[in-house]
Amino acid sequence: MKPLYLPANQPADRFYAGGRQIADLRGSGPAASHEPEDWVGSATSVFGHEPVGLTVLPDGRLLRDAIAADPVAWLGSEHVAAYGSDPALLVKLLDAGQRLPVHAHPDVPFAAEHLGLAHGKTEAWVVLEPARVHLGFARDVGVEELAGWVRTQDTDAMLGAMHVLDLAAGDAVLVPAGLPHAIGEGALVVELQEPTDLSILLEWSGFQIDGATDGHLGLGFDVALAAVDRRGWSADEIAHLRGATAASSGDLLPEAAAFFRVERWTGPRVLAAGLAVLVVIDGAGALDGASPLRRGHTVLLPAAAGPVTLEGDDLQVVVCRPPRP
Repeated sequence: MKPLYLPANQPADRFYAGGRQIADLRGSGPAASHEPEDWVGSATSVFGHEPVGLTVLPDGRLLRDAIAADPVAWLGSEHVAAYGSDPALLVKLLDAGQRLPVHAHPDVPFAAEHLGLAHGKTEAWVVLEPARVHLGFARDVGVEELAGWVRTQDTDAMLGAMHVLDLAAGDAVLVPAGLPHAIGEGALVVELQEPTDLSILLEWSGFQIDGATDGHLGLGFDVALAAVDRRGWSADEIAHLRGATAASSGDLLPEAAAFFRVERWTGPRVLAAGLAVLVVIDGAGALDGASPLRRGHTVLLPAAAGPVTLEGDDLQVVVCRPPRP
């Protein structure tokens, strides 16, 4: 089994606009206006729209089906012993052509109780292009206050109650499930997530979606809003979520290890065996001495491919892995 170079996998007609940054990163053709996400090595489908979002392998099979047929080869025996045939990871490139709406994702207990799923949606961002983001409430928000904001679509009140961070290229940020957030216009991030597509919309006014109908995961807002973290986070707590900076290499977010692992490396490197998604963010080089690597390549590394060697002094990569077994 060999590493697989993956083409773009961009679900069409998302409700927010993308820009040109995924196309520019990949060196591909013109960008569609509402294809802001590239689902890389995905065994997860868009919520309510299966099979949209699933990666199709060169032989025509869905990656999800290939993993189910031979989980040890794809995931490794230790991973299978811990998680079965669940890859336990979703990686995306996200190109925000406009500010995303304020939203939140349920945690594992909520997803298990209300949706019968094994995963919630803790996520993390490795920032490739700088942007302003809103992250977490700066004060406690009452149940009725939040419900009122959602009902009346009082965006100014929502955003005014949130922390604002100006993220630089190279920053890495952990976003725990439940924490309300909105990625700002112009952002390009490598996004790691638990493998679900679960979002609770707090804001939808001005976006191409009927949030009153589609923003609560089919649960109704009375139930769905219980998944939102309404606690006031201190500035220090929010700053602590901002882990690595551009100068950092190695493990960027050690505190995310229960959900996923993300590393950044520059120059020659041997990557340990195990399922991984490799994103080349800059430079050029080679994989295992033969296959070229350049900025914008995304490569799926099956466990059975064994350790792989990266070459190239200016090669810069982000390596995304599931949680350690």
